[in-house]
Amino acid sequence: MSDEWILHSKRSILDCGRFLRVEAHDLELPDGVRIPDWPFIITPDYVNVVAITPDMKFLCFRQTKYAIEGESLSMVGGYIDQGETPVDAAKREVLEETGYTSDTWESLGSYVVDANRGCGNAHLFLARDAVKVADAVSDDLEAQEFVLLTRSEIETALDNGDFKVLAWSAVMALALRVI
Repeated sequence: MSDEWILHSKRSILDCGRFLRVEAHDLELPDGVRIPDWPFIITPDYVNVVAITPDMKFLCFRQTKYAIEGESLSMVGGYIDQGETPVDAAKREVLEETGYTSDTWESLGSYVVDANRGCGNAHLFLARDAVKVADAVSDDLEAQEFVLLTRSEIETALDNGDFKVLAWSAVMALALRVI
């Protein structure tokens, strides 16, 4: 008996363009059970970046998002463009969203967003010694306020659930482990 699931076929059941597709997969489990309509979600891979200035201030935003109730803290993030590496996307997003850049980048890992349904991959980074070199030129749809926070403020925000998206909490917690 194999430990692998076998994909027999797949068909598109929803296509909303670049940002969302849903497929129905015909799967066979390792024990031979067949699931003919397993929903699988395809979204673009993305980056989240914890960027820290030389004086240990964290580049963050207070913002709203459509699926979040109320305001949330967040950090730099965005989709990876076609042909772009995750680290290049991270560098581009930091510059666009904050006007900062860094020469010191560390990967905090790449993770499947949903183990059963897909939903893309999250590529998480830490950018140390970030310095301001330009004005931000963000194309984000939501209102946001750029803020610089101390490590203590970040830890309190994590404890209080102020980062309301799992990936945002995860990347902050991972960054705190290595700085």
